[in-house]
Amino acid sequence: MVRILLSTKLGELRMTQADLSRLTGIRPNTINEMYHELVERVNLEHLDLICEALECELSDIMVRVSNKEPKINHTRTGFLISPDK
Repeated sequence: MVRILLSTKLGELRMTQADLSRLTGIRPNTINEMYHELVERVNLEHLDLICEALECELSDIMVRVSNKEPKINHTRTGFLISPDK
């Protein structure tokens, strides 16, 4: 699963969601949804604007965490992935 670490980054910088919205021009509701990890899709332009405003890399605000249970049953080579792994 992909985790959005925007709340952590804003906390480190002591910046509010409203500050980020003003800097980037991104709607406050959109920032809020990202902040609380409620989004299923993210606009690439928004990510670019956020990274520019926070002077950070994408890896500072997004990470991939392995799923506890695999969602894919087969690999690219066609072998079955065991749910135990």
